[in-house]
Amino acid sequence: MGIDLKQHGAVAIVTVNQPDKLNALNTKRAEALLETFLKIGPDRSIRAVIMTGAGDRAFIAGADIKQMANLDRAGATAFARLGHSVARAIETIPQPVIAAVNGFALGGGCELSLACDIRLAATNAVFAQPEVGLGIPPGWGGTQRLPRVVGPGLAAEMILTGRRVKADEALRIGLVNAVHEPDQLLDTALAMAQQIAKNSPQAVSASKRLIGLAFAGHPAAGLSSEAHAFAAQFGGADQREGMAAFIEKRPAEFAG
Repeated sequence: MGIDLKQHGAVAIVTVNQPDKLNALNTKRAEALLETFLKIGPDRSIRAVIMTGAGDRAFIAGADIKQMANLDRAGATAFARLGHSVARAIETIPQPVIAAVNGFALGGGCELSLACDIRLAATNAVFAQPEVGLGIPPGWGGTQRLPRVVGPGLAAEMILTGRRVKADEALRIGLVNAVHEPDQLLDTALAMAQQIAKNSPQAVSASKRLIGLAFAGHPAAGLSSEAHAFAAQFGGADQREGMAAFIEKRPAEFAG
């Protein structure tokens, strides 16, 4: 269905593989992407994930406009909810997800990158929410996630104008963490994912979940959950190993 899953040690690489269509997502590919992330979530052998697009032209160049053009309201509702489910799966699996954005990340592609925990961009990366030019608003979470990442003013500008943001501007406004040459992007993402994978999977998973609570609008509840998750690690194998390794000045070996 155009979605590839490969594992490099404790790191999974998810590739949207339809380069002739700039990796645009129709219903079948979006469903396959959702199934892939739902499969990854409970797999304890996977500790970090990279999502990218095949080829050097596009990460995900949005949704399949030819399919969308023929949708009625019921079909559009189902398609929006499918996109929400994919983004939610990316957000809620216990493993951190790094978006390696190579080329176009437009519409739904930009929205799915926003659901990732970390975004790394190639120098040729281009982000946009161009939906208003098609007579629709963003439908896969852009109106909710983009303001949290770049702030409401810049998000409004991007969404209401539909203009494209290149890699250098994306770095300046905080849309991406770093920019790399295209031939170095995946290797850099893999090195970061491997660094994550060396840490306690339980602590990493808890940290990801707690970071998500920071945007839930309930700071007191988030802080309470943080204290609970912090304390819950004590007495566990990862906490004992991590602190013993620090004291003994050796690398930690986490079982998870």
